[in-house]
Amino acid sequence: MQKPAPLGFGLGLRPVYYGDILDNKPPVDWFEVISENFMIPGGRPLSVLECIRADYPIVLHGVSMSIASTAPLDFDYLGALKRLAERFQPAFVSDHLCWTGVHGVNLHDLLPVPYTKEALDHVVERIGRVQDFLGRRIAIENVSSYVTFAESEMDEWTFVKEVAERADCWLLLDVNNVFVSGFNHDFAPTEFIQSIDVDRVVQFHLAGHSDQGTHKIDSHDEPVSPEVWALFAEAWRRFGPVSVMIERDDKFPPFPELLAELEQARGIAAAVAAEKIGAAA
Repeated sequence: MQKPAPLGFGLGLRPVYYGDILDNKPPVDWFEVISENFMIPGGRPLSVLECIRADYPIVLHGVSMSIASTAPLDFDYLGALKRLAERFQPAFVSDHLCWTGVHGVNLHDLLPVPYTKEALDHVVERIGRVQDFLGRRIAIENVSSYVTFAESEMDEWTFVKEVAERADCWLLLDVNNVFVSGFNHDFAPTEFIQSIDVDRVVQFHLAGHSDQGTHKIDSHDEPVSPEVWALFAEAWRRFGPVSVMIERDDKFPPFPELLAELEQARGIAAAVAAEKIGAAA
């Protein structure tokens, strides 16, 4: 099983930063693109993406595949995604291990599933059909959660690991989501990290969250926290090098501040690499 080659350190492509990117061609290795924003017949977004794709690798990251829903797979949606992928040739395509709607209604949220054998069978079968339709292996991302299902039969990391193995898909490991869910459900984030197969992880997400005291919310509107940086270092020791990117979706800082965060990620990865070299000497 040949994993996609690591792309380096990237950012989420957001309209607020189009000018910074097009005018300055910043030292970013790649960009992650929200698939649904470009599954359109024309207009400025596609024109911008054409320009950026000429200079940078991209990854398509979806938020509406609803892979865990009980609603039928939306093959109109998947057809548009396939055409977008064929046009822009992303390094890989990803979406979330969740459901986003049912009965024709998109709830515009990443909703969790119970960790049961029934849900596992359901998700694995649907990922298989999506991969067959797209003609490519996809990456599935762990989501943050705020409730615990009483009927769950296994822990989250066992569920995620089994999904990847049985569906033969990649994993997008969201380090912030692991931390947020660990806090919300009182488990050790490092146990999650250490339980996932190294060969399945092709990408990390890094992001900020909001602290509500009794719980944390994956809000993507703050800098990456010190605790998440520490967990990233742990994840890099186990899985690196893989493609890394920083998500920011609200309270957008000046672009140089986002680049500084990206440099911090590079620095942590380099420090872990040096640590490994020192240990082997």
